[in-house]
Amino acid sequence: MSDEASFEEFVNTRSQALLRYGYVLTGDPHDAADLLQEGLVRLRGAWSRVENKQDPEGYLRRIMARCHISIWRRRRRERLVGEVPERGYTDQGFERADDAGLWQSLATLPRRQRAVIVLRYHEGLADDEIAERLGISCGTVRSQAFRALEKLRAGWQRSDDTQSATVTGRV
Repeated sequence: MSDEASFEEFVNTRSQALLRYGYVLTGDPHDAADLLQEGLVRLRGAWSRVENKQDPEGYLRRIMARCHISIWRRRRRERLVGEVPERGYTDQGFERADDAGLWQSLATLPRRQRAVIVLRYHEGLADDEIAERLGISCGTVRSQAFRALEKLRAGWQRSDDTQSATVTGRV
């Protein structure tokens, strides 16, 4: 009997039992049919290398089990959901960003530092984009941002200290 005929005979005689095996693995009749089909395609490609052609079912069951594990691992990594799990994030600092004091503090900065801060934090640009827009290097962008933030922090700390002193009655 030729290889093709022996493979066809095996498929005809054992396909229903193997479909049930696929159902036991997957729990879904459609996934079981897909799993069996994938296993048969792979078995057909390796049919010439199958040593025990009288009982190749064990070989096919192993193929099906390994395919199912691969599918399961792929699905485990990628979880489909109906709603995006990320929730909105509100930073407490943004509540103070609408405060006129912040914009007044920004106005005290030198032009380049103010431009870097606004482009980075208000517009959300990356350092290389800021450097391109302002015609300066990325290192200059970072150093200007650092100096500007230091000045702003110092100004905010002084204003926070003054506010807390006013609340406690110590001015």
